[in-house]
Amino acid sequence: MLDKLAALEARFVQISEKISDPAVIADIDAWRGYCKEHSELEPIINEYRSYKGYLETIEDDNALIAGETDKELIAMLREEIDEAQKAAEKCRTSLRVLLLPKDPNDEKNVIMEIRGGTGGEEAALFAADLMRMYSMYAEKMHWKIEVLSSNPTELGGYKEISFAIEGKGAYSRLKYESGVHRVQRVPETESGGRIHTSAVTVAVLPEVEDIEVDINRNDLRIDVFRAGGPGGQCVNTTDSAVRITHLPTGIVVSCQDEKSQLQNKEKAMKILRSRIYDAMEAERRREIADARKSQVGSGDRSERIRTYNFPQSRITDHRIGLTLYKLDRFLDGELDEVINALITNDQAEKLSAGE
Repeated sequence: MLDKLAALEARFVQISEKISDPAVIADIDAWRGYCKEHSELEPIINEYRSYKGYLETIEDDNALIAGETDKELIAMLREEIDEAQKAAEKCRTSLRVLLLPKDPNDEKNVIMEIRGGTGGEEAALFAADLMRMYSMYAEKMHWKIEVLSSNPTELGGYKEISFAIEGKGAYSRLKYESGVHRVQRVPETESGGRIHTSAVTVAVLPEVEDIEVDINRNDLRIDVFRAGGPGGQCVNTTDSAVRITHLPTGIVVSCQDEKSQLQNKEKAMKILRSRIYDAMEAERRREIADARKSQVGSGDRSERIRTYNFPQSRITDHRIGLTLYKLDRFLDGELDEVINALITNDQAEKLSAGE
């Protein structure tokens, strides 16, 4: 590990010189590339330099103790050595985490898709609750959110809704939300006061550009139709809604929220690219499944990941066995406690697997 860190530090010094070189600054694309690499290396190098500083303190204090006779000074030096050893061990652990292979999608924006599952109208209403929850979390993180496609119900729920979240590190934090979210509560549609269990599926897809996914236009079937609203009523008198079918994979995307056919087509293509990319990533994950035991963040949407119990104001994340009794605050977008615990668990799994 130390040899790798020394090489990274040498690279960091080299890049630091390049980003202040007028010749490099003149080539804006090259300069941006160096700045990005510098930003990625900086936290690692700062931690490494702190680590080296603690090791130097330990070495210097041991050298002083070897030639010292003053017992009080020796005791002070040993106390300083003990503190430096503890700090160095923390740095070493932190460095092991920082050196873990990065998910190449972590810095991407995301497309989230929420679909009502078991539970009919109640599931659709909970899908709307989750949409609100993620919107409030995005606001707290200063991320931008844009609805791409929705299929609302008459009671204000969603049979399904797709939306984009744009912001630094969005995928790195939201990727753990993929899976089945189960809700236990008395539905608004229930007159007898009985608790029902419903389920909603959440998919978190990294947003990708054209160059990342090669889509042959001949592989697409594009249909246009009139947009419809809740209950089936027509909300548009022109054929503005768009349905795109990717023939090789059978993936179908429909968008009707915009009045313009072109805007609906652009949004549908954005979703389609991300779904195709996600399917490619799922295949890649299956190929390396034996090397990675952890399911956290795997994007397996058949996995029940969390239960929201309204009578007890309880959230339970089943992947890490975490239970919190603060459901109202969680649904108001205070997700960090759970997301941070999932990230920590994921890192621990990777470290134990020797990644």
